[in-house]
Amino acid sequence: MTVRFGAVTIDWLGYATVRLEGETGAVIYMDPGRYGVLDGYDARDGDLVLVTHAHHYDPDGIRRVAHEDAIVVVHESIDASEIDRVDEQPEDLPYEVERVRADESFVLGPLDLFTTPAYNDPAGPHVDEHGDPYHPEGEGCGFAVTVDGVSAFWPGDTDVLPLHDELGIDLFLPPIGGAFTMDRHEAAALAERIRPELVLPIHYDTFEALETDADAFVVDVANRAVPVVLDEQ
Repeated sequence: MTVRFGAVTIDWLGYATVRLEGETGAVIYMDPGRYGVLDGYDARDGDLVLVTHAHHYDPDGIRRVAHEDAIVVVHESIDASEIDRVDEQPEDLPYEVERVRADESFVLGPLDLFTTPAYNDPAGPHVDEHGDPYHPEGEGCGFAVTVDGVSAFWPGDTDVLPLHDELGIDLFLPPIGGAFTMDRHEAAALAERIRPELVLPIHYDTFEALETDADAFVVDVANRAVPVVLDEQ
């Protein structure tokens, strides 16, 4: 199902993969691929591809969505030599590749972007059996992109962080699967605080650890007087 919001259409293709298209034609993909979510998909229409961290770095997925002149923006920490499922560095891809830090602002053609830190608190619940956070600070980011007047924010794989409360964004794309990120309760509470014009949850139900009650999330957010929609396959 395609969701229309202002001058932008949004498609959640599964896991963390989101496609945004503006009325003026710009096409942006966030974290394309992994776990078969792009099997059979070969649009190759993306002008801009954004990759938040190593867990979402999928060279095959990028090739399925990016056209030949696309710009691929990846977090600076991504290193294929440390990812056992890939052996192709971002710079080896046949595109213009830019690395970014968290907490940067920049302009790419008609698009305004900024990044945010994305990580799990070592003292929080999203740690492994050794007590290490699944997503350490400094190894990922969130992305906000403004296309045709609509600012869309995907926080990446992260806990709710104090900096999120200060954001002014139109479209909020929170992860709600829990386990490795904020869960549906935390995401709903954050949505109430930042009050975007629309919430569309992603990053849930891809595999067992991410299973959650998306309908309950919708009810929770709606009861907080925040517009919310699901885009389920």
